[in-house]
Amino acid sequence: MPRTGRRPGSGGTQGKILAAARAQFARRGYAGATIRGIAAAARVDPKLVLHYFESKDGVFRAALNFPFDPSEAIPELLEPGLDGLGVRLARFFIDLWDSPAGARAHALIRSVVGSESAATLMRDFASREILARVAHALELDHPQVRASLAASQLVGIAMLRYVVKVEPLATARPDRIARWIGPTLQRYFTDPSAIRSR
Repeated sequence: MPRTGRRPGSGGTQGKILAAARAQFARRGYAGATIRGIAAAARVDPKLVLHYFESKDGVFRAALNFPFDPSEAIPELLEPGLDGLGVRLARFFIDLWDSPAGARAHALIRSVVGSESAATLMRDFASREILARVAHALELDHPQVRASLAASQLVGIAMLRYVVKVEPLATARPDRIARWIGPTLQRYFTDPSAIRSR
């Protein structure tokens, strides 16, 4: 009788794809990595990558092992309106990093000190998956520049809070940190003069 369902060893195949994806995203960044390149590195058919992860976005999120879908998180952050957006963004990131599900984020944050590939993954995730989506949703000029500036603030806070453990950031309550950096994030996203073209 012929077998049905997934072929034996599919779990190992999925793991190989994720390992290849992490290497590709780290080496080439999100824009440079491709489904074909990931599949070639994992020695599988590109259709198998899409079977498991549906899209490049899907495999990117799975490679980082983050416990949320930005396409769902961003509308929730924006739904209350522009007022207080900076504080909500800061609180969203800090709550994520502080949660048990944020363990992978902690590993990446610690890795960025000595690993350019880890730094690339963290930078791409923060700027592209979250902050660029916010900037595009707000229909602002220079969305990528605004997102990158906001990412620099948030990744910097993460380094000081979780790696270097500088006080008072290391032990401050999440709501207090959000109030401290929220106005800066707000300005990057909502102040038309924050980004001036030449």
